Amino acid sequence: MAPISLTVSEAAVSQPRLQFLSALSETCWGQPLTVRCLSDQGTNVRYGWYKAGGSQDIPLGAARDLRLHCDIVGDGEQYYCRASNSVSSKRSHSVSAQLLRPAEKGCVYILTVEGEHQYDCRDRLRTSTALPQDTTEDRSFFNQSTAVSNNSEINVSLRAWSGMPVWYEALRWLLLASLVTALCLVHRCSRAQSRRVRGLYTSS
Repeated sequence: MAPISLTVSEAAVSQPRLQFLSALSETCWGQPLTVRCLSDQGTNVRYGWYKAGGSQDIPLGAARDLRLHCDIVGDGEQYYCRASNSVSSKRSHSVSAQLLRPAEKGCVYILTVEGEHQYDCRDRLRTSTALPQDTTEDRSFFNQSTAVSNNSEINVSLRAWSGMPVWYEALRWLLLASLVTALCLVHRCSRAQSRRVRGLYTSS
């Protein structure tokens, strides 16, 4: 038998791609956003996130995911991830942050990936940061106003249909039904009386 030599080595990593775990438009409302780093090739891949610095990049943690939010995002900052193993190491594209409104004024920020389409937050920037308070008194007043408005609409529609108030229409129909009933009774009585008269003449 011939001897067989088997050598097992790790596969080199590919350039990691970035995946956002929620809609990018969430950042327009100050919501946190998680970015995931993925390498489609390679074995025993290790991930790490960094913030690009002037002279030296700052490590943010050895993890696949990076959670960004208003408290840590600075205007003009760039983030990237690195996938590596014992064979190779490659860096992803950069994620650029643009802070449009700070946290104390209703956070608005934008994240863009190098070479990809950039979105904007125009609709969010046109809205006010202060939202009206929904108190119990306001809600009760709103419910009462809605009920009055609905009743008014019903009354208006009924009046527009008949030209008269509802109670007046009901009284008219009641009087009409009473009149028809009375006429029917009078008609029956007159017919019965006429038959009696004819019977008397016939017998005489």
